[in-house]
Amino acid sequence: MARKRYTPEQIMRVLRQVEVLVANGKATDQACREAGIVEQTYYRWRKEYGGLKVHQTKRLKELEQENAKLKRLVADIRHRRWGRGLTFKAVFFQIN
Repeated sequence: MARKRYTPEQIMRVLRQVEVLVANGKATDQACREAGIVEQTYYRWRKEYGGLKVHQTKRLKELEQENAKLKRLVADIRHRRWGRGLTFKAVFFQIN
């Protein structure tokens, strides 16, 4: 079965939906099933997004994507320069 990717807005909507169902007396596992997620996903999302507002979740995702892009860039630069026999200091401090 293919994995479904949720946007930050969708995650916040599902979290609120489960919280409302639990507040109305349903068990957490039953509320999660009605929302279309498994209980483990609910707790993982609650841990990551629990106290955030929608605009903060968007910014968090943007920063995570930017961080991943920068990590790939640094790894590529490191790989290219170390391939030419340069040291760690030469790679990161532009010492030739």
